[in-house]
Amino acid sequence: QGQLVESGGGLVQPGGSLRLSCAASGIIFSIYRMAWYRQAPGKQRELVAIITTGGITNYADSVKGRFTITRDNAKKTVDLQMNRLKPEDTAVDYCSGSISGTDYWGQGTQVTVSS
Repeated sequence: QGQLVESGGGLVQPGGSLRLSCAASGIIFSIYRMAWYRQAPGKQRELVAIITTGGITNYADSVKGRFTITRDNAKKTVDLQMNRLKPEDTAVDYCSGSISGTDYWGQGTQVTVSS
């Protein structure tokens, strides 16, 4: 059974940094397109960053230049380095893995940016 588990969330002050990590198990990680999504209260879930099997990345305009998504196929992890955090980044962040119509989701990790 495929499983994704996020970690690294927490409370940070504006301008600070957090590094989220997603550990996969039960899937052939290297062939999955991985992504980070987030959802703030009262808002739709939005794509934050995506990384293809070949390492090509894409980011939401709101996080470009501040966030970096990386993957380690040997460790079966995908990370999201978040710098210069803003209160608007407060959300539950979810890890996602997709291939050919099959999606896996983690349970989410809370990121709170507040002074």
